[in-house]
Amino acid sequence: MPIKPALTLGRPGTILCSHRFLSVECLPPLPRFPPSFIKQETSFAKPYHLRLLFVSRAAESSRPASAVAADKAIVPDDEFSLAKVSFGVIGLGIGVTLLSYGFGAYFNILPGSEWSAIMLTYGFPLAIIGMALKYAELKPVPCLTYSDAQRLREKCATQILKQVRNDVTRYRYGDEQHLDEALKRIFQYNLGGGIPRRSAPVLQMIREEVTEDGKYSLVLVFEARALELSDFEKRQAKFTSFFGPGITADIGMGENGLYEVRLISDTK
Repeated sequence: MPIKPALTLGRPGTILCSHRFLSVECLPPLPRFPPSFIKQETSFAKPYHLRLLFVSRAAESSRPASAVAADKAIVPDDEFSLAKVSFGVIGLGIGVTLLSYGFGAYFNILPGSEWSAIMLTYGFPLAIIGMALKYAELKPVPCLTYSDAQRLREKCATQILKQVRNDVTRYRYGDEQHLDEALKRIFQYNLGGGIPRRSAPVLQMIREEVTEDGKYSLVLVFEARALELSDFEKRQAKFTSFFGPGITADIGMGENGLYEVRLISDTK
């Protein structure tokens, strides 16, 4: 729809368009004379001048809200991997199935009595191994990944950060907790200047995100009810050296009294 400007004679006016400001500076208009006098030639009447000034408005550089929301979208962890499968559950399930069917076939409750001995022979050790793995297994921790961090992972994450992510998101066997060796060296369990073993922090989850200055960050979220924030802050240099090189550790408080250790990659 066209804009109909309204000019006020005798003083400057400003017309607001959709993308520019149009400034109109008006010089004094012709004086009003009687009709009889207008017919005469006047040498003092000044002509009416218009001077147009165009001032460009700065274009918005902010990103659309949809693009920001896409960067902060959570990537579902639905990729299949054998590391995410519990071998204890598999061994125990197969062993119990062979034992059950073997006993049923041996007592002629189920068909296949000629295979009952083989089923019992292999079913018993498989069930024992499955129970042992199930007892010693350490479940993976949840991993929250944002889409912008996923795009930066291959390019900016160090090999140690990638290894940490892969280790804590798979089943482990024989370890008391995730990152047990790292926490043992950093907090020096039962040593002078360290903390008691029973007060050791427990990894609850990890998070992949991008910092405000565009760097990849792997956030370790710990629960440690017996520790204070200062216990983590005074070991900030140890976190940096243990998970380095190429990273900077940042300590902070998270939600629900949890502690967050951000391992920020120095590569952009």
